[in-house]
Amino acid sequence: MTAPKEKVRLQAYLAKCGIGSRRACESLVAEGRVTVNGLVAKLGDSAFSGDEVRLDGRVVRPQARLRYIVLNKPAGFVSSMADERGRPVAVSLLGRDVEERVYNVGRLDQWSSGLLLFTNDGDLAALLGHPSGEIDKEYAIETDLPIPPDFRERFEAGVEVEGTLYKAKTVRLESERAMRVVLVEGKNREIRRVLEHFGLRALSLRRERIGPLSLGDLAEGAHRELAPEEVEALKAYSPKSRGEGGRGRAP
Repeated sequence: MTAPKEKVRLQAYLAKCGIGSRRACESLVAEGRVTVNGLVAKLGDSAFSGDEVRLDGRVVRPQARLRYIVLNKPAGFVSSMADERGRPVAVSLLGRDVEERVYNVGRLDQWSSGLLLFTNDGDLAALLGHPSGEIDKEYAIETDLPIPPDFRERFEAGVEVEGTLYKAKTVRLESERAMRVVLVEGKNREIRRVLEHFGLRALSLRRERIGPLSLGDLAEGAHRELAPEEVEALKAYSPKSRGEGGRGRAP
């Protein structure tokens, strides 16, 4: 008796191939760039084991080895796999140490530095990248001018900038021009937009933590493989596991 073929949603199949997060893979399907057995795929399609799946005409297959790599991204590098403007990309700093196709989970803007996670584990990328995962991220910021006394209270309560509400989980002032900010659902350039709203500019903006994973003493521009216990801690990290009552999503 022949064993039934395993069926998996196409975006999950592509994520296991190291193409990107499930959300990114859904966009590739919607753009008509994916075929299954010669037919253009559509959202909602699945793939069976043994199917020929192609992206832009190139056959893609699930990767056998899952990789989890943390990079201390220097300022000046963009968080994308390629850049049409020719700017340096963070993934290039991994060099030849990583043969598998990995992609960054979340982004840091070009002039921000710090912790950037790369993986080809689509399930973990989906957990860390989706707001429902409520994974908190900590940033160290130095500003060009003294931080206003009401900055912490107002950012934690919620600041509206050009119709968008930005809200920090916590803000801790360390000196008149230095602070630490924890976000949950960090929106594009959130900290920089809030700083500008208060008339401030970031001289440095560094992400030092994602959930239980800290940057530690990793040198700028260097990378390392996560230990198995670090991977498990990331997978298990949630408001419930931290004993929090579900404060709600921070913008």
